[in-house]
Amino acid sequence: MRIRSLILAACVISAALPALADVAGADAAFRAGRFEAVLLEVAAADPTADAYALKARAILARTVCAGTEPDTAQIRDALAAADAALKLDARHGEGRLQKAIALSLLTRSMDLGDARESGYGPLAKALAEGVLEDDPANHYALGFLAVWHVEVHRRGGTIGAAMLGANLKTARSQYAEAVRLAPEDAGLRWQWARALAAFDAKKYRAEIEAELQAALEIDPSTEIDRVMQGRAGVLLEVMQTAKPREIEKTAQRMF
Repeated sequence: MRIRSLILAACVISAALPALADVAGADAAFRAGRFEAVLLEVAAADPTADAYALKARAILARTVCAGTEPDTAQIRDALAAADAALKLDARHGEGRLQKAIALSLLTRSMDLGDARESGYGPLAKALAEGVLEDDPANHYALGFLAVWHVEVHRRGGTIGAAMLGANLKTARSQYAEAVRLAPEDAGLRWQWARALAAFDAKKYRAEIEAELQAALEIDPSTEIDRVMQGRAGVLLEVMQTAKPREIEKTAQRMF
């Protein structure tokens, strides 16, 4: 059994970049999807926690937007960059978020037993919850956690969810707050719809279709937004033509 990620990668990595005087062009490059340019600017910048977190984000964004199964070596590079940020500042919010994303992406190549043994899922949850403790209005962390709860239920069932503290009511509450804070975030809506479709396409069909349609109606402001909208369009078409089990398999392959 292959275990799929509990990511909200697209939503988190599309956040506005921190203001870095030594990487002034990074924000525009990131929003345009020129991730290699971002990495070049970071390489020339002072080795600060912000710079390392930005490196992690750019690597993960490049990986997610590629459209192929995430490259494990690149994910580990991003994880190393996030760890470097946290070594300089253990409470660095962006560093913790990018580490959570990298850990969850790494579980895609693991079977269920290996994923449990790695401890990556609980650690990713703890990192995101730590960000929320410092910044309760961080909708990226809220969205990440909402999807985390759904994914744990899908993979582990009721017993697995109880063991890891996953709760669908908590997921809905966190997602509702994330959408309230950022109603125009296409990636946020895409990842929630994808998680529900992978979990139970029949039970949540109406909600999934509504969220996918909402994602498609948002005016994209970044290249990542456009990529996520493209995936939302693909899944919406599958929703309208395929049986629930096939929808679930399709959603599980997507990210």
